Amino acid sequence: MIEKNKKESGFTLIETMVAILIFTILALGVSTLFTNIFINSKGRFAAISDIDQAQMVATNFTNEIRIASTGNTGDYPINQASDTQIIFYSNYKQNLGIVARIRYYLSGKTLYKGIVIPSGSPLSYNLSQEKIQDVQNDVSNNGKPIFYYYDGNYNGSSTPLVQPINVNQVKYVIMNMNILKQANTSTTTFNISAGASIRNLKTNLGN
Repeated sequence: MIEKNKKESGFTLIETMVAILIFTILALGVSTLFTNIFINSKGRFAAISDIDQAQMVATNFTNEIRIASTGNTGDYPINQASDTQIIFYSNYKQNLGIVARIRYYLSGKTLYKGIVIPSGSPLSYNLSQEKIQDVQNDVSNNGKPIFYYYDGNYNGSSTPLVQPINVNQVKYVIMNMNILKQANTSTTTFNISAGASIRNLKTNLGN
């Protein structure tokens, strides 16, 4: 009778150990599953956030370039038009009568925006007072232009003007960004492109 109780006690201990082992394996599996879900969700959220940011940058740019105008010192609306930098004058979100000098430029993989508000009497643009902020990270155009320029004949499929560009010919500008977002082992690439005609310079454009 005593021998039988010993056997039953030993079998119960083995069952307990097996149950613990199975529980541990399941717990590790569930933990890994939720970790992967969290990491993937975090990566997707970061990509969506980058898309929203890039779209906002493109929207702001088109709003600004659309109403580009003569600077307060008589400067032509477009100051510079290169592949990775554009300088123009616009009163977008500025006080009535105050026209800001706006500069977008790419450095490395970051797109920056610089703004100079004219001051003094008479008004003048002090470039040392330019306020610069990074507006978009992870820009990966691989040598392709960020900015494309077109004349007054732009019809949606026209060939862009060739560098060096005569700013007097520019009537339509497109910002084109390829954004490369890396999160852990996944890589997301998306393109944001937006353009607008310069109302104060356009001739036969409808937008």
